[in-house]
Amino acid sequence: MLLTIDIGNTRIKVAVFEHNKQLEYFIFDSEEALKNFENIFKKYSQLEKIILSSVGKLDENVLNYIKSKVSIDIVSHQSKFPFKNLYATPETLGIDRMVLAAGATLQFPNQNRLVIDAGTCITYDYINAKDEYLGGAISPGLSIRYKSLNNYTSKLPLLTLNDDFEIIGDSTKSAIHSGVINGVIFEIEGFISQYSLKNQDLTIILTGGDADFLAKRLKNTIFANSNFLLESLNLLSLYFNKND
Repeated sequence: MLLTIDIGNTRIKVAVFEHNKQLEYFIFDSEEALKNFENIFKKYSQLEKIILSSVGKLDENVLNYIKSKVSIDIVSHQSKFPFKNLYATPETLGIDRMVLAAGATLQFPNQNRLVIDAGTCITYDYINAKDEYLGGAISPGLSIRYKSLNNYTSKLPLLTLNDDFEIIGDSTKSAIHSGVINGVIFEIEGFISQYSLKNQDLTIILTGGDADFLAKRLKNTIFANSNFLLESLNLLSLYFNKND
């Protein structure tokens, strides 16, 4: 039984796996981490291993508590990955992007893959059919775009994601929703179009906190899975075990 932990910029996501099957999923703020991990370990006393990736900060006491419970793999740039990293500055490549690239490589072998992670930022990561990671792009996510309009203007209100929007905004609020949401949709579709021109056989994976919201609005055929990073950690742990 494996515990996968994703320490993100804003929240902590956790899943329990057994024989490649996800048993349960948790999400919580870092302030509640210790209490939640105590409950998880109490419920799943048969846990045999942990794999953890982090782009955020985890309290040292919480990390020490986790380490005291069971063997742990903390994913780093020195870890073994199932792809060749051709990024010009590999030491600056986010661990979350590397884990997603690993998951795409392992789950979709012998294919060109584009992983789109729609979270705090929107990241695009391309791994070709030869299992070479070539890079991608980073842009502001939906929440950052809403906050930027409020922060950098004197009169525009701070809004949050809303299902009810039109292409032509007939008020300031609806115009903001149209600009932010349609802007992201057009951006993603534009990236997919450009990558597809160079790759006839392209597998597109959409993940992240806003994946489900965006998947319903994208025209392109995609594999949408908001928990792909946790599943990728599970696959990466199996890869580590086989390549020790």
